[in-house]
Amino acid sequence: MPTTDPPPDSSPVAAPAGPTAVPADLPRRVGFWGAAAVMVGVMVGSGIFKTPSSIAQSLDSPALILLLWTAGGLLALCGALTYAELATMFPRSGGVYVFLREAYGRCVAFVFGWSYMLLVKPLAAGGIAVIFAESLNQLLGTALDPRALTCAALAVLTAINVWGVRESTRLAMVLTGCKALALGAIVGLGVALFRGDGANLVPGPALTVGGVSLVNAVVLAMTAVLWTYDGWSDVGAIAGEVERPSRTLPLIYLIGTAAVMALYLAVNAVFMWYVPLAEMRADARGTVAPIVMTRLLGPAGGVAVTVLVIVSTLGSTHGSIMTGARVTFAQARDGLLFRFLGHVSPRFETPAVALWIQLALSCTAVLFLGTFEKLAGGFVFTMWIFYGLAGAAIFILRARRPDAPRPYRCPGYPVIPAVFVLASLVMTILSIAQDPAGTLPWLGVLAAGVPAYFIWDALSRRAQSKLTPPGPPPSAAS
Repeated sequence: MPTTDPPPDSSPVAAPAGPTAVPADLPRRVGFWGAAAVMVGVMVGSGIFKTPSSIAQSLDSPALILLLWTAGGLLALCGALTYAELATMFPRSGGVYVFLREAYGRCVAFVFGWSYMLLVKPLAAGGIAVIFAESLNQLLGTALDPRALTCAALAVLTAINVWGVRESTRLAMVLTGCKALALGAIVGLGVALFRGDGANLVPGPALTVGGVSLVNAVVLAMTAVLWTYDGWSDVGAIAGEVERPSRTLPLIYLIGTAAVMALYLAVNAVFMWYVPLAEMRADARGTVAPIVMTRLLGPAGGVAVTVLVIVSTLGSTHGSIMTGARVTFAQARDGLLFRFLGHVSPRFETPAVALWIQLALSCTAVLFLGTFEKLAGGFVFTMWIFYGLAGAAIFILRARRPDAPRPYRCPGYPVIPAVFVLASLVMTILSIAQDPAGTLPWLGVLAAGVPAYFIWDALSRRAQSKLTPPGPPPSAAS
């Protein structure tokens, strides 16, 4: 193993000088378990509770559904292995943003950061927290405005993130541990009690239901599956704070993604073993977990799963807030956003301004869009465009910088990165073909980022020229 990792102390580490140099990063205070908890915590959110029922609305084959869950997990694993190489090359705050900047330059990085700050992360955090609010109302028997509850939850979690990275990672470890144990208990209890029906795993007379074509059904299902797996890339956003990144990051990418994939496959198998797909489609709540838990634990099962959803969505939202602000922080430190967004709190040593701005944007998304489906759909489509571009960066950087230090090399190169990039491209094309009107607004936001970059660059250059003192007057000829 290389020994070029930054020292695991509390002082910020500056990148080497050069054309792509960046300012000092945040202190390295996140260990293996803290970073793993953040990654798994973001991945295991509301999706595993809502996605099985939404997939059942268009597919009627348990085997095909499990195949799609496997494909989604393998795709995430291909991406994780690809990103592990990039993250150990550039162990700085920002993740995907850094990979895009190093491979494609400042314009593409700006467009990503622009859409990530204004659209992607607010949609992700808001979408997860909406499920928390709905579940809290269900648990308490109240009818409070879910939007208000969502914004309140986002505010509390943002305040914890501002308070300190150690406090944030400790909370992530507690919440992630609780929900991983709970989901594992559902699988273990389901197998131990052995009350499922093998007939539920037999395919229906047709693979799809409701007159949906197989291609459209698969696209809809894979969109939901990829939303549920999303989060495998987020640990890269806090790479600048991870201790011993060249050792820690590859392990987290590989073990974390593989563990979540195994957990999701087991949970879905138990769900379908206990509840036939037709019953999933007919349930008005849109989630199969309460039905399964009631059959496992009786009336207390419904309450137990509601508590689990609350804990799970809180953990995922918390991790999403933590990682999202690091992208805005890194972009501002590069001079591609307002400098004040790169401010580090002198007391807490966290990107406080970026966190508070992210809170305001997330609450705006919740108030204007409101529903989980609208928030999640825009996130998945937009983000996978950049996932594919960042994955392709590995080819560009290997060709352009063949001698650059690579503490970790992606196994199976070039096949594994190529599979990931190709799958990202196919999903993007199919999503546009299936719903051109629905994807057009998100494409418009991305397209608007290009002229915004050139305007920003021109204004920045003009401001810099005003600050640069004039040189000495030329000497007179003798």
